[in-house]
Amino acid sequence: MVDNKAPSALSFGQTDPVGPPTTQPWSAPTQDAASDGINEAAAPDGDSTFEASTFDSGAETVNSSRRLARRRQALVVLALLGCLGVFVLARWLAGTPYVDSQWAASPNGSLVLHTSSEATLLPLAGQTLQSVQGLQGEPVQVDATLLHRSPRWQVHDAWRTALLEQNKALNGAMTQGELRLVFANGAAVTVKTAARGFAGLGWLFWLLAAAALVLYLVGWVVALARPLAHNLLFLLIALCQAGNLLAIATETLPGLGLPHGLLALDLPLRLVLDACTGAAIVHAFALYPSRLPRAGTVAAVVWPVSLMLALTVGTGQLAGAWWWAQAGMLALGVATWVVTARSYRFEPNPFALAMQRFAVMAVTTMLLMSAAVALASSTADMAHGVAVGASVTWYLFLSSLLVLVPFLAGSRRLLREFALLAGISTVAASLDLLFITLFSVGPFASLAIAGGVALLLYGSARKFILRRLLGTPMLSTERIFDHLYRSARALQTAPDRYPLLLAQLLRDLFDPLKMQRVPRVPKRSRVINGGAALVVPVNPPPGIAPTRADPLQGHALMLRFAQRGQRLFTAEDARLAERLVDQLRRAVMYDQAVERGRSEERLRIAQDLHDDIGARLLTLMYQSPTPEMEDYIRHTLQDLKTLTRGLAASDQALSHAAGEWKADLSQRLAAARAHLVWSFTTDRDPHLSAVQWSALTRILRELVSNALYHGHATRVEVTLELAEQRLNLRVLDDGQGCDPQAWAHGLGMGGVRKRVKVLGGRVTWAEAPSGGIVCMVEVPQFEAASS
Repeated sequence: MVDNKAPSALSFGQTDPVGPPTTQPWSAPTQDAASDGINEAAAPDGDSTFEASTFDSGAETVNSSRRLARRRQALVVLALLGCLGVFVLARWLAGTPYVDSQWAASPNGSLVLHTSSEATLLPLAGQTLQSVQGLQGEPVQVDATLLHRSPRWQVHDAWRTALLEQNKALNGAMTQGELRLVFANGAAVTVKTAARGFAGLGWLFWLLAAAALVLYLVGWVVALARPLAHNLLFLLIALCQAGNLLAIATETLPGLGLPHGLLALDLPLRLVLDACTGAAIVHAFALYPSRLPRAGTVAAVVWPVSLMLALTVGTGQLAGAWWWAQAGMLALGVATWVVTARSYRFEPNPFALAMQRFAVMAVTTMLLMSAAVALASSTADMAHGVAVGASVTWYLFLSSLLVLVPFLAGSRRLLREFALLAGISTVAASLDLLFITLFSVGPFASLAIAGGVALLLYGSARKFILRRLLGTPMLSTERIFDHLYRSARALQTAPDRYPLLLAQLLRDLFDPLKMQRVPRVPKRSRVINGGAALVVPVNPPPGIAPTRADPLQGHALMLRFAQRGQRLFTAEDARLAERLVDQLRRAVMYDQAVERGRSEERLRIAQDLHDDIGARLLTLMYQSPTPEMEDYIRHTLQDLKTLTRGLAASDQALSHAAGEWKADLSQRLAAARAHLVWSFTTDRDPHLSAVQWSALTRILRELVSNALYHGHATRVEVTLELAEQRLNLRVLDDGQGCDPQAWAHGLGMGGVRKRVKVLGGRVTWAEAPSGGIVCMVEVPQFEAASS
């Protein structure tokens, strides 16, 4: 059965859903979104949109549930058919006759008995076999050619022909029930042949058959999940390589000889399987992850050429069949590299980059294997072992890559370590074969040397190999903390910019090639498109209401192609993004909690001032001995009233605060028999924080007080204007002011400068042309001033 929680790359890197369908129409990107580098996702194209996968457990409609059930049933049937096919093959092989014995090749190409379970053959261990004969027929001369089980990997055409002839004669003799073996020392032994049975197939046959079955099922899972062109090509590749693994499994049967029909079909069948594999890989990467402009031309060229070469070589029309076959496979490997490189240049998708690196690994491995087999072909006692080792190593390596490809964005550690170990094992096997061939060292010595080199390579270059192979992310803790800290600080001053700050944080950390907004919002961050994209929900924290101008309202962020297209997104990236979102939400909620605490404390202080100090001052005013004292206390009560009102209403509109400032200054100037000229203009009406309200209130009071008590002004003109977030405050009096450069810097001027600095502005004083002093306060970014 298929797990409903299969990774998103299940369908050869295809899209995985992130939420239920939405009725919200696709809209053009807003100007704010464009300015922040966030674009609206384009029209649905199968890669950038979120289409419901048939294996997703979130399918809600009855039709999708039925399709899911049908495809599960189809997968179960296909799995049973695959198991049945392997059983039928094993049952047929179990019924073939054989002689339980093990043989080896001598340096001169003779066939030497190594050991046997037959009592009559055991004393002849170490003797050279010259001929075999059935109950009827002539003796057939045999040699070490019989040990070479794969005509596909036989370098010399003459040896391949001899192999087929000797195996055909040996099979004919064994089917007669008895086999006469004649050795070089003159001994002749007659042994009975019997069906090998399931136990006679050997453990290696069952291991390779299981690997073929796994590859067969992976291919069908990918094709059923998304029956698209490139997934069907992946299915063809998987089926071809499963066939190759089964062919290798039959070559591992113990004893002399194989069913002649298998050997006769080995060369043409294996060549067709290899040609279909190479052509399908080139064709698939011309379609995915980006369809190349001339994908049809690529397919029209690679398929006929590959199949024509396979059929021509397989039918014996070209001499040097092995050389032609290897050259064709290497050419298809180079073509795969060219196509993936072109695909990456066309669109920097990290999946294409990973496949390009896989292609380099595969071509390098094929070159090593071909070199080992070619060098060993001239030595009879090594040709068989090297050819078998190269064949098994190559096809297992290719199969491991095929199993890995659809799941690149799944469990990163397990599968990437799997890919690394597969590559290291292939290198070790290649070195082992080359050491045996070039230096004629023993098998155990060569294996020890190759294993040591592989371990040294694994230990010293592991990080480099993983980074080059799949683009391992290199996000340090310091870098993450630095970006998170700066984003949290920015949120303190502008919590309503949470979505855009989150987008900037994700861009800084993952450096995506593209960032888009999509209308389907998942519950949590998740990786889609086989690791090519990461979707992060944008949900403002409680207490922050999205505005109409917010380009991310009701959307999610989709990051495509991490590190400028150099690597795939992984499940760990999704978890990191989820933690970052959680930390930013916590920062906003913490600031809100702190501000609530401040507001409550200001309200408590204002209430205490009003109830306690205000009541005492009111009592003193009624008991004042002189009218001057009563008037002074009345003004003090008015100041206290303004102060407590500001503390209690810390978040009030600028227009409302301006009205209170005008009323307060009018009373002050009227008491001093001075005239106020008030002017207030604004292009918006922002809400003032407690810091802004307090700073502006004290600045105005201090400047008016200085004009009255130091300049003895009779007229004060106050101009307050806010335009494009720039606040300008101008206070002009007609008093007896002198040059401000000659003023003593007391607490009054120092307090004004300090409060203006808190707002992020600057203050200047100058003599007015008409007499008196003019003070100018400028705050360039008033709405972004610290709260």
